[in-house]
Amino acid sequence: MYHPFFMFIDQTKIRIKAGDGGNGCVSFRREKFIPKGGPDGGDGGKGGDVYFEAVENVDTLLDFTGKHNWSAKNGLPGSGNNRHGSDGDDLIIKVPPGTLIYDTDLDLMLKDLNAVGLKVCVCRGGKGGKGNKIFATSINQTPRYSTPGQTGQERNIRLELKMIADVGLVGLPNAGKSTLISRCSQARPKIADYPFTTLEPVLGIVELSGFRRYVIADLPGLIEGAHEGAGLGHNFLKHIERTTIIAHIVDIMPIDGSDPSQNYNTIRSELEKYSTALSQKTEVIIANKIDLDPDGKALKSLEDKLKRPIYPISAVTGSGIKDLTELLWQKVKELKTIP
Repeated sequence: MYHPFFMFIDQTKIRIKAGDGGNGCVSFRREKFIPKGGPDGGDGGKGGDVYFEAVENVDTLLDFTGKHNWSAKNGLPGSGNNRHGSDGDDLIIKVPPGTLIYDTDLDLMLKDLNAVGLKVCVCRGGKGGKGNKIFATSINQTPRYSTPGQTGQERNIRLELKMIADVGLVGLPNAGKSTLISRCSQARPKIADYPFTTLEPVLGIVELSGFRRYVIADLPGLIEGAHEGAGLGHNFLKHIERTTIIAHIVDIMPIDGSDPSQNYNTIRSELEKYSTALSQKTEVIIANKIDLDPDGKALKSLEDKLKRPIYPISAVTGSGIKDLTELLWQKVKELKTIP
């Protein structure tokens, strides 16, 4: 049964507001035997700032779907006896790594939180008002006025998530992406024999010997016209932009009898139309379902047509998976060490 808490949310709009500063106080010292005490009004506290911070264990922007207004605490007003008001608590909004923060009114990107631990202040709290004590002078020894606290900043914010993964799996629906990621990681995407079983990106961590690991993303299948919004892939093409390499899975024995090389070219065309930078990423071509091609004719035909290195696997039987995960690790390692 559908449950809203399993939704993958990668874009949302919210309004944020920093805290207002507390008002300054007008007060005079009143004590026994001191009939003419001077001004002792304290300053107001500063309003809290608003921060965004990228943290682990947060994968989507789901927390923002039911809450569109976020506010930091106001500063407290000053009081007599030179007591200053407390500063308002800052608001730290936790988001997934890979979150882009935009000011919608200015149409301006404020920050790309592309790593865990990055933090940015997007709204400053208002300064506290001044109490009457600060205005006392030799000429005006009993000021009867103070200043109000300043209003905290406000912004209309758009959050957009581009997932961060080392390897992005692309290919037509039912090419075997979900089966592959379930084979080489602990991720458990939905697997079935009909198109678009993957309705949202799935991240998995590939663990290799020697404490080596990398992140792999299973993205919804692309179809022709995806760059214009056809199918599901258009909504998730942006996530591939964050990957280090693209792992392009080709079904060498399609059940519809289509040409595997033409299927490959269809997806390549969609990537190029969506983004030139995306089409220039390092790509590993993987031929899946070699268990259905015992004589190797389909694999040989694909190699001849594409004239590119092809890495054969069977996601169902596990054949070639170990060598493929090592190959992907080497590719990721090489690219990450390039200055």
